[in-house]
Amino acid sequence: MPPETIEHKYTLVYFGDDTFAYAGRHQHEGEMPVHTHSFVELAMVTRGTGVHHSLNGRHPLRAGDIVLLRPGVWHGYEQCRGLEVYNFCFSAELLRRELAWTRDDPLLGHLLWTGPYAERRRGILAMHLPVDDRGAYAGHLDAIAELRRRPQHRHRTDLIAQVMLALGCVARRLDSDSSPEPMHPAVAEVMRRIEADPARTWTLADLGDGLHLAPGYLVRVFKSVTGLPPMAFLSRHRVELAAEMLLHTDRTVGAIAERVGWPDQNYFARRFRAHYGLTATEYRTRFTRAIEIGSWRSR
Repeated sequence: MPPETIEHKYTLVYFGDDTFAYAGRHQHEGEMPVHTHSFVELAMVTRGTGVHHSLNGRHPLRAGDIVLLRPGVWHGYEQCRGLEVYNFCFSAELLRRELAWTRDDPLLGHLLWTGPYAERRRGILAMHLPVDDRGAYAGHLDAIAELRRRPQHRHRTDLIAQVMLALGCVARRLDSDSSPEPMHPAVAEVMRRIEADPARTWTLADLGDGLHLAPGYLVRVFKSVTGLPPMAFLSRHRVELAAEMLLHTDRTVGAIAERVGWPDQNYFARRFRAHYGLTATEYRTRFTRAIEIGSWRSR
């Protein structure tokens, strides 16, 4: 038997130590309580109906619908009737390391990096996969599910390859009017600078240093690609890091605020709530309390 990849700790769902990617079918009847996770998730409805509940509201689901969620986003399912979801998950560290290049690809960059935050989507991107493409996508997920039964140190490359094939299958089906042009090199560089040192007291001048672009033009280019100006992108990255620490460490809220670059706790509280709809304390309490999760059954 393979080791358990997806584990539950109250309303937090997370990877065990055995792998960095996962694919599995899950059945839902009635309700799957609101929960969060520390990985990137793509959930495809394969059959049945239900309602997806998140900070973006409640939206009905049908076969072929895919919901992508960035790490830290909370969501759940309601009014489920024979709802089967094929979950595809991979670690945030894989995205930041081996898959970091995807930010420079027009389709993958939109799917994984900019699309979930454009137009106030708050880390969630919804799309629909046509019936003709579902078999190919499910085939890649089946391969990921099979590979996790094998020694990871011998099949890491194979697993990453299947992750990329699955992502490509979805990215190609994004609506053409929502897919941006290739990312401007200056935008990618600013994103890298922010992610490399998020706690730094950044200014727009610091972020644009050496890029040979006027600050106003940099803001316009950055926003056209990401949907956010650079300083708002910095805030988004900081709250994602804060959410991860709230769930996986016992640091105080004040210590976490300072660690991500906001020593003023009141300002940190406002920024966190604006992103997740909850205060940092509410977020930690809600997603680290015991609930009944028996309605989530893996096949």
